[in-house]
Amino acid sequence: MDRQLKENVFLPVSDNELNRRWIAVREEMRKNGIDCLVIQNSEAHMGGYIRWFIDMPAKFGTPATVLFPADDEMTVITEGNIPELVLPGWMMRGIKENIVRPYYRSIYYTNTLDGEAAAAAIRASGYKKIGIVAKGLMSACFYEYIKENLTDVEFVDATDLVDQIKCIKSSEEIALIRRTAEITGAAFAAVPAFIRPGRKEYEVANDIRHILTDLGSEEQLIMVCSAPMGEPAGHKLPFFMNRTLQKGDQVMVMLEVSGPGGFYQEVGRTICIGEPSRRLTDAWMAARDAQRRAAEILKEGACPADVCRINNDYMEKRGFPSRNMIFAHGQGYELAERPVIYGSETMAIRSNMNIAVHPFGITDDVYAFCCDNFLTGPDGAEPLSTVPLEIMTAQSSPWY
Repeated sequence: MDRQLKENVFLPVSDNELNRRWIAVREEMRKNGIDCLVIQNSEAHMGGYIRWFIDMPAKFGTPATVLFPADDEMTVITEGNIPELVLPGWMMRGIKENIVRPYYRSIYYTNTLDGEAAAAAIRASGYKKIGIVAKGLMSACFYEYIKENLTDVEFVDATDLVDQIKCIKSSEEIALIRRTAEITGAAFAAVPAFIRPGRKEYEVANDIRHILTDLGSEEQLIMVCSAPMGEPAGHKLPFFMNRTLQKGDQVMVMLEVSGPGGFYQEVGRTICIGEPSRRLTDAWMAARDAQRRAAEILKEGACPADVCRINNDYMEKRGFPSRNMIFAHGQGYELAERPVIYGSETMAIRSNMNIAVHPFGITDDVYAFCCDNFLTGPDGAEPLSTVPLEIMTAQSSPWY
């Protein structure tokens, strides 16, 4: 691995790991007669395909595109003016060319520049069958341009082809996932000390973010969501986290963290400024028990639709309707990747998937959320989190 790569990137994956991914995908491409994959992402939280192929995330809403041939090195298309500044030579592992164009999606008349570059590269290479990966993450103008201007090319959806490989974690990826779990647990250990009357929700979130970044986290989505006891303290985005904490509050804290190397974990717990109500305790225990039941059946060969139905039936028996919510999903370079534990998921559970499991206990007056990650195996799923399975009390937790 290049010295500059190790010096400048938080924690690059090894050349062997990248080669493992490329070899597996190219084998499936050849089986399906696909000449080249086209992948485009514009941000890191939900756009991990780019990073999986080139070990660099897309950022800030500006699309980056990868052309991944079955029998050649990659071409990357990014916004910029000088290729070496956007993608230095030491980052170009498996990449033969970085094409830069001056485009922003907010500047409408530049919206076809990356599509023009992609179409020209595909045409010059003579590719006849193109696999589109995660069309929902592509900009409409890019997809429309290449479809309209490559009329002699067959386009197929290759998302499932990539997903079936990407969702099974290698030993190197599992080591990075465990490292993320360690730093997430270490940061959560400090959370009860940050929660006290008079503080704003966003102030608590800032304290948590500081610890996480000091520990090596790359990206974070942090929710600190409070309410008086007897009202639901549900998820809310940072834009709404301005409430002042008060004595007697319940505070639902959720950390969605990508650690060194970019792999995600998430943890959700409730911390009380005072004693929890019986209603909150009952809801929390139902969510906790449902999570552990799900972990037992998230094993090799399990059907996500069956796991979803079992969870929904159990929570309804405990007095908490399912509300048609997703209660578990895969994680990797994205906050959420396949498989999703839901009725429409077609991918079976296999060993070495990183699954976030977070059953909800919700009524009009209570909101309980028990969230942790698990690594699937042949006999069930191994918990990865180090955070205690309990409702915590601010300033008095014995473990921080």
